[in-house]
Amino acid sequence: MGSLPVPTTDAGRAGLAALLRSPERALIAADFDGTLAPIVPDPEQARPHPGAVPALAALAGRVAAVAIVTGRPAEVAVRLGGFAGHPELAGLVVLGAYGAERWEAATGRLTTPPPHAGVAAAREELPGLLGGSGASVEDKGNALAVHTRRAPDPAGAFAALRAPMTDLAARHGLTLEPGRFVLELRPPGMDKGAALTALVRETGAEALLYAGDDLGDLAAFEAVAGLRESGVAGLRVCSGSAEVAELASAADLTVDGPGGVAALLTDLAARLPPPSAD
Repeated sequence: MGSLPVPTTDAGRAGLAALLRSPERALIAADFDGTLAPIVPDPEQARPHPGAVPALAALAGRVAAVAIVTGRPAEVAVRLGGFAGHPELAGLVVLGAYGAERWEAATGRLTTPPPHAGVAAAREELPGLLGGSGASVEDKGNALAVHTRRAPDPAGAFAALRAPMTDLAARHGLTLEPGRFVLELRPPGMDKGAALTALVRETGAEALLYAGDDLGDLAAFEAVAGLRESGVAGLRVCSGSAEVAELASAADLTVDGPGGVAALLTDLAARLPPPSAD
């Protein structure tokens, strides 16, 4: 059992202390890509860090709720993460598409919103817009992610596509979400902050840990700050990388990528009381 890292902020230290003091009233939530799973060139090849699922399983019986909040479709995150079929993860909730979709491990039930007409229209226009940029499209059904990581010039392609994709989003009533060499078109009205806040209210959590790695997680970090004002102790954890500096500056604690997140969650679980026999 390793030693828990110490948050750099007073609020973060208070959040960790509250979680350790009353885990039965705590929510543990994390992003998937870049947080639980290393970033890879092909999104279909993403898999959790070897320590991530065991850590989540160890926490699931010790805290009020465990959740994954991701921009991926919920079904895809469940499949890539291997989260189904684990009795010890029966309390896990996966909020996909920034919270618009929901999968519950206890029942296997998947809830998704109706298709958005703007996404369908953007899907038709994207091939012509991408041209010879070398970017690839990940079709998420109700969202479209344009990845430039495998382009000959990832940063150049990202910069060149940002303005035309901003225009495309505006014309079709969509939100453009930039990330780590990815530009995502999705319906408006939901973000990780709103999803996280709703889950805290649903579970009645009084302490919260949220871990993320990318710009889309800033909304969740802002939600943690807002929840603190209403009495919910919170700890914001950044899965650190050289690609996104903004998140580390907003975090209470930065760890070394998905391996660091898995180690933190493992050590945290080891310090909590074991699950009750009933």
